[in-house]
Amino acid sequence: MLDRQGQIRRGPLLLHSHAGPTIFKGDASGLRVGPHPHIGLQTFTWMIEGEVLHRDSLGHEQVIRPGQVNLMTAGRGISHTEESVPGETHLHAAQLWIALPESARQIAPRFDHYPDLPHWEEHGVDLTLLTGEFAGHQAPTLAFSALVGLDIAGRQAGDVTLPLREDFEHGLLPLEGELDIEGTRFAPNEMAYLGRGRSSVTLSLPAGGRTILVGGEPLGEEIWIWWNFVGHSKAEIAEAQRDWERGSDRFGTISGYDGERLMPPPLPWKIQS
Repeated sequence: MLDRQGQIRRGPLLLHSHAGPTIFKGDASGLRVGPHPHIGLQTFTWMIEGEVLHRDSLGHEQVIRPGQVNLMTAGRGISHTEESVPGETHLHAAQLWIALPESARQIAPRFDHYPDLPHWEEHGVDLTLLTGEFAGHQAPTLAFSALVGLDIAGRQAGDVTLPLREDFEHGLLPLEGELDIEGTRFAPNEMAYLGRGRSSVTLSLPAGGRTILVGGEPLGEEIWIWWNFVGHSKAEIAEAQRDWERGSDRFGTISGYDGERLMPPPLPWKIQS
């Protein structure tokens, strides 16, 4: 379901990252991610605690706060930065990388901010729909393929059974507390891959536990991932890397950030000239 470099054989969810929960102390400046590019994907940021400022080459400046989503659609190319708001001492967030299908990979880049998402409670569990459709609820977040993303937060220890689409492949990522899935335990940040063909899953959450359910219909396309680039061929990724290294207009410029651009490591494969 997830890979850091090489061919992706499933999809469209490529990568997850989990930041925190962290408390910055003393002279720590918090999160600070310098200018870097993306192609061929959406970066989907779900803020749980803290505040982060997003800047991008389209001119957007947007603070994301708890309970909100920032969704950046890279398309043919965009660059951005992320940094903690001055004075912010907390950070807890989850980010997903979502591959764009062939039909959308060359679209114009865009950025969308979602301050309000569907939220409801079932059997002592708080549920927030991040993307897609679930249990009669529809998220407003932009998607180019069939997806679901659900934040699951337990107010008290207990079990919850979730319906699943059998044509989706699903995964569960515990963010806080240990997660028990029908007798198998998973530690925080340990992805539980459920595969396809399941109609439901039963979770046991501790009090204060939190996990994210993600799922999607496989794209059926060959997709490659390297550094911050997602493409349908090695040559496509190599071209994007050259454009970034040369300072091409393709990725624009970012105003207001004081710091150097991030540069990629050498490609792990050779490209015929």
